[in-house]
Amino acid sequence: MTSAMGTTFFELFQLPAEFRLDLEQLDRHYRELQARVHPDKSAHLSEAERRVSLQWATLTNEAYQTLKRPLERARYLLTLHGVDTQEEDNTAMPTEFLLEQIEWREELQDALTRRDTHAMEGLAARLRAETNSSFETLGTLLDDERRHPAAASLVRQLAFLEKLGRDLNDALAELED
Repeated sequence: MTSAMGTTFFELFQLPAEFRLDLEQLDRHYRELQARVHPDKSAHLSEAERRVSLQWATLTNEAYQTLKRPLERARYLLTLHGVDTQEEDNTAMPTEFLLEQIEWREELQDALTRRDTHAMEGLAARLRAETNSSFETLGTLLDDERRHPAAASLVRQLAFLEKLGRDLNDALAELED
């Protein structure tokens, strides 16, 4: 899947199309591109040239936001390989994963009811560890083994973990108010 400008997000930043990215290099290439395509740089150009410059600036921002976030980067890579993660219509998950999600949700609800930030912070630490481990596995599936259907399944699981993380952060913010 290439952009409307005919290039992949990885090509735009001169990076290999891999899950494991050098994020410092991504940041550096982003700043370089932004310096060239920022709309302020095109004020003296014709209307058509300004429109093209704005399209490049928009594409650069979209590409950067996609590649800097691991879950979005994985989805994009899978799309490049013709694999749909089917997150909207494929809710099949391993039983063990679903049971763990139920336990974590119950734990979050109990901690919120008790207003126990210490318990929530413990849950957050376990969630971060689980998420980091899953991202390591995702890197192996995508970059080393090229097992795209297995990676798509893991992306669906990571979407659940990401949602739990957002809910946990919201609960902590609620307690702080």
